[in-house]
Amino acid sequence: MFLIINIIKDGGPTFMIPLLLIIFIMIGLLIVALAQKKDPKKMSQLIGHFSLFGMIWGFLGSTIGLISAFDAIQAVDNVATPLVAGGLKVALLTTLFGFVTFLIGRVCMIVIALKTK
Repeated sequence: MFLIINIIKDGGPTFMIPLLLIIFIMIGLLIVALAQKKDPKKMSQLIGHFSLFGMIWGFLGSTIGLISAFDAIQAVDNVATPLVAGGLKVALLTTLFGFVTFLIGRVCMIVIALKTK
């Protein structure tokens, strides 16, 4: 549990918390789709939209993180390698979390598709 909290803090709560909320929403939509007998295709499409939004949100966070890291590097004359590595790690955490969000959404869509057949 502490590992997830540290990853969220390192990646920046502005981007990581919405991605976590999107994961919870997609899992909730999966549960609703499996519980109801109505049109599960709508839920699958909605999960697909959330997963794509999560992936793009992760890319946006990564891009903003990289721009911030490069601004900090530009402001300092002599940059230490750990500073650069730390900045790149933080920037890539949101991309990774966005990919995980996308994969969870796609797995949910596969489960719904298997249930309907």
